[in-house]
Amino acid sequence: MPTAPHPQNTDELYQALQENQRRPYGRTRTVTAEELVDAAEQFAEPLPLFRTLLELQEAYTYGSEPRKSPVVFARLLTLFDEQPDVFDEPLRHLLFWRFKWVSNALRALPEIPLSSLRQWLTEMRDRYEKAGLGLQPYYGEAYQLAAHVGEDTTLAYELWAARARTRLSDCEACEICRRARHHLTEGDDEGALRAWEPVLAGKESCQEEPARSLSYALLPLLRTGRADRARELHLAGYRGCRRTPSMSGEVGRHLEFCALTGNEARGLELLAENRNLFDEVDSPLDQLDFLTGVEVLLQRVELLGHGELPAAGYAGRAWTAAGLRAEVRGRADDLAARFDARNGTSAHTDRRRERLERAPLLDTLELTLRTRSLDDVTPAAPAARPAVGTAPAVPESLTELILRARALDEQGHPDARACWARLRTLVTARDYTHPDDPAVGPVARLRADLLAEEANRAHEKDRFTDAAALNDEAAGLYDDAGAPGDAALARAGVLLANAEILAEGAGGPEAKATALTDAHASMVRTHEETPGLTPHQEARLLRLRATALALRLQTTRSEEHIAPVFAEAELLRAFAARHDIAGQVSGAHMLRATTYAISGDLPAAVTEADALLDRLKAHGPAWHLPRTLGLRGRIRLVLQDPQAAYNDLAEGLRLAADWPADAVGATRLHADLAEACMHLGRPEEALRHLTRAAELDLRHGNRTDAYCTYSNAAQLSLDLGRVEDCIALLDSLLAEPDVAAGELDDRLVAQLRLTRARALHTGEDLKAATAEFVALAAESAGWDDDPGSHAMIAAETAVLLAESGEFGRAREAADQALAAHAEDPRYEHLSNSLRELARLQAQQQGADGLSDALAVLADAGRVADEARAAGYEAHGRSLDTALAYEHGRVNAFAGAYEDALAALDKALALLGEPGRDDDRAGEWAECVRLAGVVEGIYLERPSPALTRLDAAVVRLTALGHTEETESLTSLAARLRDEE
Repeated sequence: MPTAPHPQNTDELYQALQENQRRPYGRTRTVTAEELVDAAEQFAEPLPLFRTLLELQEAYTYGSEPRKSPVVFARLLTLFDEQPDVFDEPLRHLLFWRFKWVSNALRALPEIPLSSLRQWLTEMRDRYEKAGLGLQPYYGEAYQLAAHVGEDTTLAYELWAARARTRLSDCEACEICRRARHHLTEGDDEGALRAWEPVLAGKESCQEEPARSLSYALLPLLRTGRADRARELHLAGYRGCRRTPSMSGEVGRHLEFCALTGNEARGLELLAENRNLFDEVDSPLDQLDFLTGVEVLLQRVELLGHGELPAAGYAGRAWTAAGLRAEVRGRADDLAARFDARNGTSAHTDRRRERLERAPLLDTLELTLRTRSLDDVTPAAPAARPAVGTAPAVPESLTELILRARALDEQGHPDARACWARLRTLVTARDYTHPDDPAVGPVARLRADLLAEEANRAHEKDRFTDAAALNDEAAGLYDDAGAPGDAALARAGVLLANAEILAEGAGGPEAKATALTDAHASMVRTHEETPGLTPHQEARLLRLRATALALRLQTTRSEEHIAPVFAEAELLRAFAARHDIAGQVSGAHMLRATTYAISGDLPAAVTEADALLDRLKAHGPAWHLPRTLGLRGRIRLVLQDPQAAYNDLAEGLRLAADWPADAVGATRLHADLAEACMHLGRPEEALRHLTRAAELDLRHGNRTDAYCTYSNAAQLSLDLGRVEDCIALLDSLLAEPDVAAGELDDRLVAQLRLTRARALHTGEDLKAATAEFVALAAESAGWDDDPGSHAMIAAETAVLLAESGEFGRAREAADQALAAHAEDPRYEHLSNSLRELARLQAQQQGADGLSDALAVLADAGRVADEARAAGYEAHGRSLDTALAYEHGRVNAFAGAYEDALAALDKALALLGEPGRDDDRAGEWAECVRLAGVVEGIYLERPSPALTRLDAAVVRLTALGHTEETESLTSLAARLRDEE
């Protein structure tokens, strides 16, 4: 089926050709290129056919279809031989350049005899000599053939490397890579890295570089002790080659790097992202390279005992790591054997064996902000295993296990969770047989215990509907089992959950407060009407009663609701102390501390927390220490004592390591530590705590919370300039199954994508950033409940389109932003984007773009007027000042210097002269400098310009802003020199 209308003339053909060249390499571009060749056949002149054949060969080459590239080139060569005078010098250059492409294609096909490869090189040499071209490119291809075959490359290397480069030589970056790889084959890692430095440093690049060099440099960097540099280049290099068929070998080397640095889980993640390469790579040589890297990874996964993990592989079936490894091994062994048979050596089998026999170079290397182990990606219930520390001992005897779980649960001991998890597995098994033991009770009671425990976990995760239903079912089973006290506790849990459910509906805080008041009254009645409560059951009911009132206070912040909480907490404390229930005594003190904090009496809250910590250290329970230290740390943050807060939170986290993370609030401790670190000016440490908090939330099934925290971590990493870390983190999150399946909140996913798009822009990947922004702008246009967000996204999209030179589309995006802004104003963001759009248009188009740029500034002016009328105050400089300054820049770029100078004078008047402690001094000085440039250089009026500059220097110096005078002094000196 045609992918585009059939061109009717050469103009339409060339336009279609240009549009296709903007597409990424792949099937769509290749199919379109084939159709354009067919279309070019209708024209009598040969040039359209020649150009479309060039595009088709490029599509085959970079689409990893080497079998088709030589066929197309043969047609090109025939056309050239028949009518050489038709082709100008640029086309001749392209033709001779592509002899090398054919050489590479033929090497990649084991069915092509070695004699044919050598014959082609002879043809290339003869053609070059006949055309009077230098032979360095020919010797480069001869060297590559020798290296591929496995022959002694000493002479071939010297014949190529010692020759001067020509116009047809491969680019500097490609030749650097070839020389560096020659050093690697000689065992000289340091020599290879020295050769690579211009490419690794970003000084030399091309379409395939630096991505290719980065993939080869990873292991030499590790072997020479440069692990941090290897990590950095892995992140940058992988992004440059992922999912690209013509760079499948590079992807394979990144997978190998993951396997050899303890990052097998990341390797499986990257493998899943590149599953398309199993079916889209038509080059046998690229297949061999890719599959060997895949096998290195899967071999390591299997060696670590995770061969049954799912792995992404060939389409049509589900694969395990072990099953895929066997398949890959068979295919790669066959490919290596075919190449060796063609070449008459064992080079490819030997190279493959060498890669597979490499031992890990590092036990572990933290490659991304989201470092995970294979245990973390094993499909199992994460709540069933402790997140940290050593797994608690679980009795083997079923009777002992049930009794142990109940005893630990009664104490509120964290190890109870492991016992309940084990029991849940046993009870749900088909062959479960309940113990006939009076101490254990009937099976209905055990099933009720499990439901109640599950309800508690649901409540902790704010899944109140589930918690109510589970507790209700548990209460019924407890009634059946003759356990009225436990049934009363379960029903109290239903009351509390239902109050939360009612609060989530309409009515706001007042409705929630009423629901909690009613829940408390019902709990009191249940407490009074339930006979035979044990001390532990009664203490739990008292705790639930106090919790209901504490939640009411938290909702209303009303002074009248403070005393009832203290009264209930005192009832709980006194009862628990009388019956020596240490956990509930601690809980009562915790309620008192939080009540003081909520009511605003922070010093009293700290005093209460101090007393509780002293008690816990003396009497326990020890597992309450982390949460109590966390509470005191949070209070100290509010009291603006971040160092004391940090000390508490860090100690809490240290103690939390002795217990399952979800039982002692380790996630919250990490999140609060991140905040403390930011207050202390330690953002890198804050970033580590954010990512730890997010990963713990993921392990515990709190996926939305985890993604929110990861979103914050991604933004912080971007703010810190860790662009590749930010992109790698977001790529990993966006590849998660629930995200890909659309199960996560769409706005949260959009925020992740937006941060990623901004990171791509910061990382100078304008094409990818613009594509993502355009997609987000289209999606957010449908957010009828949030037009403000659409306004901001569309405004940023306009700027990126302008950077790409697409000013028509940029104007359309700006109009969308303005329309959305009319519904939900975003004054500053929109004004900033409109001014930047105008600047870019004037800068890129000069006088031709001035009218359109001024029209955009007029829109920005109306936004500023609206902001002024609404009483909006900008966070930075005023919108009017910024607008006047931008009028100056836009007019200057367009050559309207008098208008530019007038606008800059207006900006200076709006700014006013800076004061001694004024943070506007730098902005004022820059405005003076630009006015001096326009007046003194472009308008050729140096005298008034110097007067302006000298006065500004005197003013700034007197105020102590000496740094801001440097650019002004430099400009004044230049003007005096030119006079």
